[in-house]
Formats: sequence, C-alpha cells, structure tokens
Amino acid sequence: MKKKLLKNIEWGILICTILLIGIGMVALYSSTQGSGFDELKKQVMWLLISIPIVIMIISLDYELIANVSQIGYGIILILLVLVLFTTPVNGATSWFDIGPFSIQPAEFAKIFVILLLAKGIVKVQKQNKNDISKPLKLFLVLLIVAVPVLLIIKQPDYGTALAFLVSTIFMLFVSGIDKKYIIGAILSVIIIVPLLYFFVLPEHAKTRIDVFLNPNLDPRGAGYNVIQSKLAIGAGQVFGMGIAKGNQTQLGFLYPKTTDFIFSVIGEEMGFIIGAGVIALYVVLITKSVYVAKTAKDDLRFIHCYGNSRHFYVPYGRKYRNDNGAIANNRCTTSICKLWRKFVIN
Repeated sequence: MKKKLLKNIEWGILICTILLIGIGMVALYSSTQGSGFDELKKQVMWLLISIPIVIMIISLDYELIANVSQIGYGIILILLVLVLFTTPVNGATSWFDIGPFSIQPAEFAKIFVILLLAKGIVKVQKQNKNDISKPLKLFLVLLIVAVPVLLIIKQPDYGTALAFLVSTIFMLFVSGIDKKYIIGAILSVIIIVPLLYFFVLPEHAKTRIDVFLNPNLDPRGAGYNVIQSKLAIGAGQVFGMGIAKGNQTQLGFLYPKTTDFIFSVIGEEMGFIIGAGVIALYVVLITKSVYVAKTAKDDLRFIHCYGNSRHFYVPYGRKYRNDNGAIANNRCTTSICKLWRKFVIN
C-alpha cells in the first residue's frame, strides 16, 4: 500500500509546493518582524495542521472523497450563509474569527464545489457526452456553482467569485460543451462587463479597476499601495536587498505586506532571481496539474483536475490510464482538441 502510494505521488507538484512554502515562510519571517511574528506563527501552525490532513486525503480512495462531496457542499452552503452575519472586516463579511484564527469558508468551498461540479458533469454525460449541451441539464449543473457564487458575491468577495466562474468555464470547455454556448458566453461577457462597470459595481470596486489599470490616477490614495509595491520590486534588482533589509517592507510602505503584497516583499529582499523563480514554480505547478488531468483514469478525475488548474492549457487533448495504470490512448472531447490532434499530433 505504501509503495503504491509513493509511486502515484506526482513528485513535481510536491517539490514545487515545498519550495513555495519555504520561500513564503522566509518572506513572512521578514515582513512580521515588527509585529512579533504573529502571521508567521499562524502560518506555521496551519502548515503543521495541514500535513496530516494531506497525508490522510491522499491515502483515501478518490471515489470515497467524491461520494461525500455532497455532504461537504451542504456544510459549505450553511457556512456561507452564516458568515454573512459576522462582523465585517475591510467591508466584507467573509471570515469566522475563532480565537487567534480567521477561517474563510469561500476557500474551502473551492474544494467541494469544484468536486461536486465535476461529479455533476460526469453524471449528466453518463449516457451521452452531448447531454451537457442540453439547456435543462446544463442549467442544473450550473446551479451547483451559482448558489455558492451568489452567496460569495453577497459578502462581497468578487475575486473569489470570479475564480469559481473561471473554473466552471474550463470544466465545461473540456467536457465538450457545444461551441454555441462558448460563443454566447464570450458575447455575453463583452456586453455585460461594461454594463456591470457603469451601473452595478460600487464606486470602490470601480476605483480598484481604474487604479489597477493606471495607479497614477490616485498616487496618494487608491493607487498608493500599487506604486509602493512596484518601487519595492524595482529596488530589489537582481539579488535583492537582503532578508529583513528591504526599505519599503521594513519601513511600512507596503500594506498589507503579509498578504496582498507578499510578492513585493520577495522581490525587494530576495531579488529578481527568486521572484522569477516563484513565477516559474507556479508555471511548473500548473503544468504538472494539467498532466495529472491528461493522464487521469476517468472523466471525473479529468474534469476535476482541469477545474483546479484554471488555465487555457487544453489543445493536447487527454491521455487516460487503463486499469493497469498504462496510458491507453489520447481522448479529445472538444472540437479544438480534435483539430489539434488531426493537424499537429498526427
């Protein structure tokens, strides 16, 4: 059992994760010097809690985890409702405060919503792959995502809600949904986004978008943090200013430096090489995740992995493993995959 478990681990993902955790811990150590290392201590504690949980999860049969996804989904919906009645933090009711810890249900929702969505898509396609394109069945599948997303928007947490929408798009795309829905979705986005910007989004949300595109619109207000983060990264140059020696980091110009601007801390104190290394590690991590999806044993694992990957790496189609673990063939469920195989792979 242990040999089989070790054999099936994707070591590239594990190594990338360990390296990213290590760099993150060093950055937190530096950025929490003036606060008694509070955030670092929390991160270390969560890491120690997470290790046995990860070991337990990878030891369990995937089918068992998929079968209990409905229970996890139901619990998450209850938590997403209850969190709306908590005290707002920075204008959002997104966290439960339990002692020294803050827990965000939306983060746990990513696990169960994506898993249940993958299961729902596979169930719809059990008899016919094209059933996912039938309006009623597609509506029922989308309902799995719509309920938690609406609750998350209510908090409001638009960034997390957007992450769910992106995952849903990729999962439906690789499941082979009719291209008319894809075209319709693109046209809808083109029409709806400007309407949302001008008539729906609150003023602070529009300001964040404007400042994201041009921080110099409000250099002493909404654009201040972005400008300071760019100055910090630039000051790091190639090798960095040294751990706990960054001017922007240590003098309080970056806020919040332990969360939103932690990469600026890395760039300033560890330099371009480590900063570029972090980006490269994420690229490898995503690529390895897609490889896991391509070599998945069944459609449930395949769609679930793509939902977690959340990026446009789909042209190579999908390889899947038979019961003996060998790669059997290359299966494409989308028209783009089929064209790619016809003109490139073959």
